[in-house]
Amino acid sequence: MEHRRGAERVRSDATTLPSPSVSGLIVQKYGGSSVATTDLIRNVARRLGRVRDSGTRVVGVVSAMGDTTDDLLAIARRVTPDPGDRELALLLSTGEVVTATLMTMALKSEGYDAIALTGFQAGIRTNPVHTKAQILDIDPTRIHRELDAGAIPIIAGYQGWTDDQDIAVLGRGGSDTTAVAVAIALGADQCEILKDVDGIYSADPRVVPKARKLDFISYEEILELARAGSQVLHPRAAELGETYGMRIVVRSSFHEAPGTTIVTGDAMPLEGRERVRAIAHDTDVARITIVSVPDRPGIAHGIFAPIEAASISVDVIVQNVSHQNVTDISFTVSRTDLARTLRIIEPVAHGMQAQAVTHSASLAKISIVGSGMVANPGYAARMFGALAEANCNIVSITTSEIRITCLIDESQVPIAARALHDAFQLDVV
Repeated sequence: MEHRRGAERVRSDATTLPSPSVSGLIVQKYGGSSVATTDLIRNVARRLGRVRDSGTRVVGVVSAMGDTTDDLLAIARRVTPDPGDRELALLLSTGEVVTATLMTMALKSEGYDAIALTGFQAGIRTNPVHTKAQILDIDPTRIHRELDAGAIPIIAGYQGWTDDQDIAVLGRGGSDTTAVAVAIALGADQCEILKDVDGIYSADPRVVPKARKLDFISYEEILELARAGSQVLHPRAAELGETYGMRIVVRSSFHEAPGTTIVTGDAMPLEGRERVRAIAHDTDVARITIVSVPDRPGIAHGIFAPIEAASISVDVIVQNVSHQNVTDISFTVSRTDLARTLRIIEPVAHGMQAQAVTHSASLAKISIVGSGMVANPGYAARMFGALAEANCNIVSITTSEIRITCLIDESQVPIAARALHDAFQLDVV
């Protein structure tokens, strides 16, 4: 990503961070459950107004109301089972536009000057991957102009525009990415992600009642949690925050509790450095297996290159040991990408003379995450032992320096999450 500040451009691979151009400015992003009704929209408008009354300039970024995006997607699929990406992106973008306009109306009714901006009007330019776009740059000129005039800009999240002046959307959780990118482009003091939870927890409290709210978490830990399925912050938003050093706070939209602050690893309190920090699970998992693929150079590239070209994210790749010069290759994708991935991969597998392509949509990922895992051995054994005691069968395993992920049956997620939370004593401060 790159962004403009005046005539200056700063690229994502820059070795120095841009100096903030605006003081006393925060960006607040409100998720769908925080703006699900008109009463909640008025509540958020009052919150934004209180920030403005405190003397701090504020920019709002909003998601679509409640389940609007899912409803729009369902309508599209009732019209056609395969809606085109360009028109689908245009349709889905309307949800955030509705919220932004209603929020602006609510602010004006409270006596504040405010203006609703689409992604296009906010200067958010993306690549042309219409339903999974990435932000290329932001021209914040219009946002600055509205702030200088004393208005509260309310930006429709999740969207931008391409060089062909088409509307593109950023994919699930994209409003988080919008908010962090806008905060960076404006040189804001911090970006606040406001949700229907009090912050980032040691596990999903709906699944693990003993889950504990974390006061601090490192960028690398929240990034791994996001990749492992945590819905608290989108991984692209975490990546941007870490790259540009943007302070991010995750907290509730319903009260003024401090929430969870995302910090660099060296700023972590000592108590958080040498332990597993959280459990994440993801039930949006589909597993595809290509059976008896010839084991020769170039096969893996031949399988995954066309999937990458279609902007489909792949996770948990496992290749079995070769036997009689053939092997099985398995990988996971989002369930929403399953049908499209099968359409791509089945002719590829046939051309490689694979025996078959099979799939399952009944699996889930369960992960432990913590920066302390790097220097302290034994976490894998404790994880596997806890899952064994809970009678949870492990289908496959992947690891990073600070994460261990197991693929298990979806029905076993609640018992697995509670078993791991107890095994690593995550309810203890």
